[in-house]
Amino acid sequence: MLRERRAKDSCVAIGEGLEGDVIKGLLNMLEIDKKISSQHTVTITPNWVNTNAPETGTVVGPESLRKLIQYVKSKSPSRVVIATGSGGADTKEVMNKTGYQQIIEEEEVEFIDLNYGPYEEFELDHPIIKKIKLNKLLAETDFLISYTQIKHHEEATVSLGIKNIALAWPPAEIHGFPKADRGIHEYLHEFITAMGKLIPIDLSILSADNAMVGTGPSHGKPVNADLVVVGTDPIATDVVGARLLGFRQQAIHYLHNLIREKIGEGDLKKVNLMGLPLNQAEDKFSQAAYGYKIVLDKYEILPLHLRRKK
Repeated sequence: MLRERRAKDSCVAIGEGLEGDVIKGLLNMLEIDKKISSQHTVTITPNWVNTNAPETGTVVGPESLRKLIQYVKSKSPSRVVIATGSGGADTKEVMNKTGYQQIIEEEEVEFIDLNYGPYEEFELDHPIIKKIKLNKLLAETDFLISYTQIKHHEEATVSLGIKNIALAWPPAEIHGFPKADRGIHEYLHEFITAMGKLIPIDLSILSADNAMVGTGPSHGKPVNADLVVVGTDPIATDVVGARLLGFRQQAIHYLHNLIREKIGEGDLKKVNLMGLPLNQAEDKFSQAAYGYKIVLDKYEILPLHLRRKK
């Protein structure tokens, strides 16, 4: 990993209500203000996979992104950057069609299209891709925020905070659209695992204000559950996000790999869960998605299945 995460603890907070307001409340609950300093370059990577409207559950909400930017700016970091690389369309086309361009201009923050350089090269623990060129901003970032929707995914099983970073940062200039020319999708779960080991995510924000079930990342059923999950441990946060979609940790191959590599905490019994109880969040999400209650953690937090050491 390039550096240690800014927060050593594993805290995940769940909130319900209007997305932008909920995000701010959860960030305060997690005391994120204490983790961002005036010397930091803060990079926000939103999920901008293509030009579909936010209400489809494909991309994050523009006004919620604005409120996140405003929160970060209020902590007076030295630099605030919105940085992502769309895999389904030209990033600037996504910005213009969905309203992100206007927000970036009005909030006067920097934007970098990760589909292009200048690059630095990094070693990667992957069957095919042993080295990868990524925008040099990665090495300059002190605090990285992954902001994405909670979605089923037709290849990755789920699309959550770690997958968002893993697929947003590789440049389409090199890997093509949809970033499949060099072997990313041939060993996709191994690639997400490798990127999760390389890139420290300091804050994960998962939105179910407009989520997606059925399939994804772009053609599933939109779900408005009015839920947001925020966490300082990307593994634990994605485990919670996977729960809302009906999966335990070991159902998501790359997530279980990262748990076994001890990149973060995968056992929710060891995570400081705050805000709305997990079983209530599962109830609310499943009712919104299917009109039917599906609660995996109905009576207790389900354990992580790993072999016990003798």
